[in-house]
Amino acid sequence: MGNNGIDVLWRDGERIFCREWRTNSNGEQTTVFTVSNLAAIPSADSLARLSHEYELKDRLHGAWALCPLSLVNRSGRVALLLEDNGEEPLEALLGTPFELGRFLRLAVKLTEVLACVHQQGLVHRDLKPVHIFIALGEEHVRLTGFGIATQLQRMRRMSGLPEYVAGTLAYMAPEQTGRMNRSVDARSDLYSLGVILYRMLTGTLPFTASEPGEWIHCHIARTPVPPEQGLADIPAQVSNVIMKLLAKPAEHRYQTAVGLEHDLRRCLVEFETNYQVVPFPLAELDLSDRLLIPEKLYGREKQIGTLTTAFDRVVRSGTPELVLVSGGSGIGKSAIVGELRKVLMSTHALFASGKFDERRGDIPYSTLAQAFQGLVRQLLGKTENELRGWRNAFLESIGPNGRLITDLVPELEHIIGEQPVVPELPPQQEKGRFQLVFRRFVAVFARPEHPLVLFLDDLQWLDAATLDVIEDMTMRLDPRHMLLIGAFRENEVDALHPLSRTLKLMRDAGTAVTEIRVDALEHHHLAQLIADALHCGLERAASLARLVHTKTNGNPFFVGQFLNALVERNAIVPDRALGCWHWDAENIQASRHTENVIELLVEKIKRLPDACKEALQELACLGNRGDVLVISRIRQSTEKDVDADLWEACQLELIERLPDEYQFVHDRIKEAAYPSKYAHKSTCK
Repeated sequence: MGNNGIDVLWRDGERIFCREWRTNSNGEQTTVFTVSNLAAIPSADSLARLSHEYELKDRLHGAWALCPLSLVNRSGRVALLLEDNGEEPLEALLGTPFELGRFLRLAVKLTEVLACVHQQGLVHRDLKPVHIFIALGEEHVRLTGFGIATQLQRMRRMSGLPEYVAGTLAYMAPEQTGRMNRSVDARSDLYSLGVILYRMLTGTLPFTASEPGEWIHCHIARTPVPPEQGLADIPAQVSNVIMKLLAKPAEHRYQTAVGLEHDLRRCLVEFETNYQVVPFPLAELDLSDRLLIPEKLYGREKQIGTLTTAFDRVVRSGTPELVLVSGGSGIGKSAIVGELRKVLMSTHALFASGKFDERRGDIPYSTLAQAFQGLVRQLLGKTENELRGWRNAFLESIGPNGRLITDLVPELEHIIGEQPVVPELPPQQEKGRFQLVFRRFVAVFARPEHPLVLFLDDLQWLDAATLDVIEDMTMRLDPRHMLLIGAFRENEVDALHPLSRTLKLMRDAGTAVTEIRVDALEHHHLAQLIADALHCGLERAASLARLVHTKTNGNPFFVGQFLNALVERNAIVPDRALGCWHWDAENIQASRHTENVIELLVEKIKRLPDACKEALQELACLGNRGDVLVISRIRQSTEKDVDADLWEACQLELIERLPDEYQFVHDRIKEAAYPSKYAHKSTCK
């Protein structure tokens, strides 16, 4: 027992987890677990985690979680109190390899508990040994650490610097790092469980690293040594189970904790019966009740290769390049650019992105501001020593004209301080000065040690001022070490569009422009997607693929929406016993409202609660994204009420919640939500 009746169980730099002894009114000693922040002035994020775990108390059950009792303020420090039934953290049991029988028994219990978490509609997102508590005798397992758990079945991880990633790097799924162009869902927890089981079985982590970027590279690019190769007495089948959990693409892992539990229990029964584990087919009973459409790209190898080659040229030569990606709405242009994120790790390249908005075309430079605000916010998460180098580079590059950039990117002021007002100049000189200062600002990010990829989406809606900046940088080949990628809807950029005229000027001047065209999915690629999604053979998927292709014209976004709609109508249903999905071809052939993606989405939106529909319409009035504070003012409600109103739209993956705003997952959804009755209201301007 520690001093004052407190025993420290673990600390992780930000938080401290203790067992605290108390004496009740009857003079009996009881214990509670306490989680509190180590810092005298904790970050808002640290406080939010404690608050979030407490707010989940009604979703957590004592059979599988350390349930929150209260959130208290102790002399200015917030602490979360959790029930304590005498368990100890799994971390205390680790160090040497577990005996196989003990390992399998605990692994089954761990998986049972995780299945309960997922059945409750939660994704933990921070599964690690200090968050797993084992009862005496190892008969019972419970989890804690729900501070960043989400009730969304699938969510996108916003990219950022490695130091700013939410979760614990040693146990983090590749997609959770934000560098994989993939969403986070329950399968991310299964990867983390795979890391834990690997450590229990072998006594070591599957990877070792000394800094955040190295950890991320390991999870994304390195394959761990199979446990059976490290220790000779580990059965190959048990090793295979763990390696399946550690697969990089979520589609190749176990899809459910229930499916994993079945295989682990079979291993346990065979070991306890015969002291060996014979090989058997993995994941036979591993079908999710929810349709999980693979996020990997089909039939895009050529386009991804062209983009990667262009980036490699920039890295090798330092000469900047422009790549244009064209195609229809929903065809997958942004997804192809997103695939480049995995390549950037080895070069320490920076990635900035902005998206033009049809309703904000009259705001000069707004998309450039959006892109570089994201980069600067990432810098704000660095230490003062690291920031000093960036601060000096900015001040040296932009000199006395820093106000031109801080007006565009206000967050920069937190790094370089308040900047003096710049003198006014005639319009043409003022334009030239801004372009010069902006090039120098961008050059701070675009350097040999960390090249810059700048992605500007929906160029069909770009403003004239931004087009001038793009032309200026591209024609001057300045800054260097930068790959500029633009994407646009080809059917909305004709010969008279300003972008077309500028591109002609560039080509006439000898500027190299790489063009990538993205077409609809071909039938055989669509068949492979359907086979993977519905866990069936290619031959069986082919007939459904022909029907889906007819209904969707091979548009990937529409394909996903259409398949989900069929599941909602029970035209496609899961069969867990056979481990695949079944469908009724006649029902699908006769289905209505599938000739137009907007009609399908409108129908989905119509089924939302009234408050959710109204909030979604108001968000659509603001454009692709809208600040939560602005939406709350429009609705004359609190930000918490806005979150509650939009919750179901998030669950249906129509929109996603970012730190301070909401954004539509796709332009087509915004178009479906945009209400004609608001067209002339001031909130929509």
